[in-house]
Amino acid sequence: MSKNLTKRAEDYSKWYNELVVKADLAENSAVRGCMVIKPYGYAIWEKMQAELDRKFKETGHSNAYFPLFVPKSMFEAEEKNAEGFAKECAIVTHYRLKNDPDRKGKLMVDPNAKLEEELIVRPTSEAIIWSTYKNWIQSYRDLPLLINQWANVVRWEMRTRLFLRTAEFLWQEGHTAHATQAEAIAESFQMMNVYADFAENFMAIPVVKGIKTESERFAGAVETYCIEALMQDGKALQAGTSHFLGQNFAKAFDVKFANAEGTQEFVWGTSWGVSTRLMGALVMTHSDDNGLVLPPNLAPIQVVIVPIYKSDEQLEAISTEVQNVVDALKKLNISVKFDNRTTQKPGFKFNEYELKGVPVRIAIGPKDLENGTYEVARRDTLTKEIVSKEGIEVYIQNLLETIQTNLFDRAFEYRNTHITEVDTFEEFKNLLDSKGGFFAAHWDGTPETEEKIKELTKATIRCIPLNRVEEPGICMFSGKPSVGRVLFAKAY
Repeated sequence: MSKNLTKRAEDYSKWYNELVVKADLAENSAVRGCMVIKPYGYAIWEKMQAELDRKFKETGHSNAYFPLFVPKSMFEAEEKNAEGFAKECAIVTHYRLKNDPDRKGKLMVDPNAKLEEELIVRPTSEAIIWSTYKNWIQSYRDLPLLINQWANVVRWEMRTRLFLRTAEFLWQEGHTAHATQAEAIAESFQMMNVYADFAENFMAIPVVKGIKTESERFAGAVETYCIEALMQDGKALQAGTSHFLGQNFAKAFDVKFANAEGTQEFVWGTSWGVSTRLMGALVMTHSDDNGLVLPPNLAPIQVVIVPIYKSDEQLEAISTEVQNVVDALKKLNISVKFDNRTTQKPGFKFNEYELKGVPVRIAIGPKDLENGTYEVARRDTLTKEIVSKEGIEVYIQNLLETIQTNLFDRAFEYRNTHITEVDTFEEFKNLLDSKGGFFAAHWDGTPETEEKIKELTKATIRCIPLNRVEEPGICMFSGKPSVGRVLFAKAY
C-alpha cells in the first residue's frame, strides 16, 4: 500500500487535504462546500461526542433538539447576531417543486409556492432557542435552564476545506439562562474550562485560554471566552468558544422571570460550542509524514494485531493465540482488531494502520509462538520492541497511557517554543513568516490598530490570555500605551 503523501515541509495544506482523504476520514461531496464524513472519521467524532456529552451532563446540562429553520423575522430580533451572520445564511424561499413544462422529466420551483416569510437555515440557534425559552421561563424557580443540542448548522463558505471550513458542519451548542449576571459569567467560564480539559486530557492538544477582542467576539455576545490551539505549521486554530450573552437575547425575545420578590427581570444568557473543526485540529496537531497519529483516547482502534504466516496451519495456530490476547485486552476496555484478512500481505496492513494512526500494532508470527514473545510497535515514535506474552494486556494498557502523555508533551513543547515575545512591528513581521506561532505583543486596545495589523500581515489577535501579566508597555504598531500583551497569530 503506497501512501504517496505530500511531505509537510513541502506543502502543509496539500499534506492535510491528502491525509484527510487517504486516511478515510472524509471526502468532498457532490454538494458544493459540503463533506461526507466517512465511517472511520465519524467513529473518531463519536468518541469526541461521547466524552463531551458526559462532561456536559456531569455539569448539569440536558440535551434537547430545536428546528433547523428560523423565520427571518425571528432571526432579525437580535440585531448584532443577525448582522454578524447575514452574509453566511442559506435561505428557503419556496416550499414546492413542480414538473418543468419546457424540459421533460425535469423539475422547477413552483412560483405559486413562495413562502409568506423566508426561513433561514440555522447558522447558529440562539434565535429559535430564545424564542422557545420565553415559553419555558416564568419564575426564578425555572432557572437556571441548562440545555445543549447536538446538531448540524449551515454557514455559506466560499473557500472550503474538509473539517476546518465547510458550508455544513456538525457541532454542539449549549444555551443557558440564569437569574443573575454572576451565574451566567460563571457558566461561561465553566464551559471554557470544560473545553480546555477535554482538549488537553482527551485530545492531547495544549490550549491557551483567553478572551476575544471586541472585533473577534461572537455577534450578539458581551464577552467571548475561547481556547486557542497551535498547529504544526505555526498557525493558530480556535478550538472552542463560550459566550456571555448578557441580557441581549432575553431583551430581544422578551424572556423575563419573576424573582423571589415577585419583580420581573430579564434573564442572563450564555451560549457555547465546539464543532467537527476539532477533527482538523486533531490531524494538524499530532500527525506526521507517514499519516495520522491518534491519541489512544480518540482512536477507534487502539491496538491492531497482524499475523505473520506462510501456511493455513500457521495462521490457525496464531489465531488461537491471538484470541486470548483479544479477550484480555477487551476486559480492560481496550479496542482491538485482529486483521486476519488473507487478501492483503502484512506489509500492506502495516502501512494501512500507520496511515490511519492506530496507536499500537502487535505482530505475531510462528517464531513468536515458539519464544512466547510479540513484536509491539508504537505509532507515535515509530519504534518497535519484543515483549513477553506474559502480562501483555497490562503492558499494552500502560503503553497506551504513555503514548497519550507523550503526544500531549510533544505538542506542549512545540507550542511553548513557538510563543515569542516581540516589541517592534518589524520584528513581528519578520518572525511571523520565518518562525510562526503565537506572538505576545503589546497592543493599544483599539480596533483600528487591530484591523491595520490584520490588513498588513493577515495576523489577528487570537485572544487576550486569561493568565497574562498586567504590565504597562508600548503598542508595537502605534507606539501608544498598552496595559498588557495579547497573542497574535495567523490562523485557520
